[in-house]
Amino acid sequence: MEPLRIGVLGAARISEAAIVRPAHETGARLVAVAARDPERAREFARDAGVERLLADYQAVLDDPEVEVVYNPLPNGLHGPWNLRAIAAGKHVLTEKPYASNVDEARQVRDAAAAAGIHVIEAFHYRYHPVMNRVLELAASGEIGDVEYVEARMLMPPPPAGDPRWVAALAGGSLMDVGCYAVHGIRDFADLLGGEPVPVTARAGELPAHPGVDAWLAGDLEYPNGVMAHLETSMTHGRWDFSLRVVGARGEVFAPAYVLPHTDDRVIVTIGTQQRTEELGRKSTYTYQLEAMARLVREGAPMPTDSDDAVTTMEVIDELYALAGRSPHMTFEDSDA
Repeated sequence: MEPLRIGVLGAARISEAAIVRPAHETGARLVAVAARDPERAREFARDAGVERLLADYQAVLDDPEVEVVYNPLPNGLHGPWNLRAIAAGKHVLTEKPYASNVDEARQVRDAAAAAGIHVIEAFHYRYHPVMNRVLELAASGEIGDVEYVEARMLMPPPPAGDPRWVAALAGGSLMDVGCYAVHGIRDFADLLGGEPVPVTARAGELPAHPGVDAWLAGDLEYPNGVMAHLETSMTHGRWDFSLRVVGARGEVFAPAYVLPHTDDRVIVTIGTQQRTEELGRKSTYTYQLEAMARLVREGAPMPTDSDDAVTTMEVIDELYALAGRSPHMTFEDSDA
């Protein structure tokens, strides 16, 4: 398969794990990068082995060799630059969240569909054997009929100046780590009768960061009546990125379903019997980029496509509404 030719927007910290190492492991070409800080861009290009450093984001989109754009910009810039990439005829691997709100997500999805462009939301965990095994076990009947799903995405506070604390950039715990919990709960829709619907939510913020949810907790109900619970926080004392599925006979627990390269266990408990399955610590991001290559080269579908992204944003906006908060505004800046 011909290597993907990738352009990178910005020099975000996540890029090393999310695109640089996977590109090197899969043989993809890092063709171009641009960042607002020229010195940081030069360092990134040098350290990552990017073929050329360009003047600005638009130059990356306009580069004729770039065919896939990786967008790890702050949350509020995902939608605008996804739209610009579509206009330039480039496929997009966008960091989550896909957009600032569901209306913007629909705009991106519709533009991509009209242009025949793939815009994939980077829920990388979905491509790893850990999550696939959790879903398989839940459907197998081994733990009995599923009765409850719980996803937790809890982390210590980011630095005070981090974009995740900026309301205008669509910051907040639900938009950052919490969207993983939403997506993880949605993964069971086919098993439990359809998409879960939010029924309750509550949230809080810190005085230093008005307008940004520092934490949010919510309950969702699947069409068959099974309940799910999510908790997300950027004020927690420790990292907890876990997923639990409780059935009538037992449960399945993945202690790090989003980051299985740090802990690849899936723990199955039936009565007094417990076993641990280890599914491998190959990076979720490498699995994701391999899937992206199959999509672009062979048309093999990916589950985290634009339609999936719109549904996730619908749930996020509904949770905000139930918590008495407004959805994030679309970022307004002619320079994006």
